[in-house]
Amino acid sequence: MAKLKVGVLEDDKPVKVTHELPAKVHRDLVAYAEVLARETEQQIVDPIKLIAPMLARFMATDRVFSKARRVRQHPK
Repeated sequence: MAKLKVGVLEDDKPVKVTHELPAKVHRDLVAYAEVLARETEQQIVDPIKLIAPMLARFMATDRVFSKARRVRQHPK
């Protein structure tokens, strides 16, 4: 089986964010949590906890964002 992009969840101090998800996205999130739980043998209590690592992974692998961030941190 191919490896999921989100792995074991780290325990970190959260920042509260409130956002509504479309029902389909929530269903997919629940399904993803179930697959992740089987793959990592880690119980996922709340699929919402997947949102932060998914966003982090998305931003970490976005080349345009990474380049823009480097340019912003080190202006010429």
